[in-house]
Amino acid sequence: EVQLVESGGALVQPGGSLRLSCEVSGLYLDDYVIGWARRAPGKEREVVSSIKISDNTVYYADSAKGRFSISSDNAKNTVYLQMNSLKPEDTAVYYCAAVAGIFTTTPARYTFWGQGTQVTVSA
Repeated sequence: EVQLVESGGALVQPGGSLRLSCEVSGLYLDDYVIGWARRAPGKEREVVSSIKISDNTVYYADSAKGRFSISSDNAKNTVYLQMNSLKPEDTAVYYCAAVAGIFTTTPARYTFWGQGTQVTVSA
């Protein structure tokens, strides 16, 4: 059974940092692209960052460039999203997702999803 379990969401002040973790089980990370997507209130789900584990290709949405950093620890089967200089507009539920082989930024193409972790950026 494939499971993706997110953690690390919290309430943080503007300008603060958080590191989200996605612990993956039931699949071989090297065969997958792992993405971090978010859904903000009233907005569509968007992929903010993704990583192709086999060759370390990464993607960042414009909203994440220069502030977010994605990484993986294959020994722990975990993918991280380091988020710095957080803004109120980063408030959302953040999801970890996996898709085999293809490198995509389209949420609907991801096969497996976690339950999400809430990130709230507010003073």
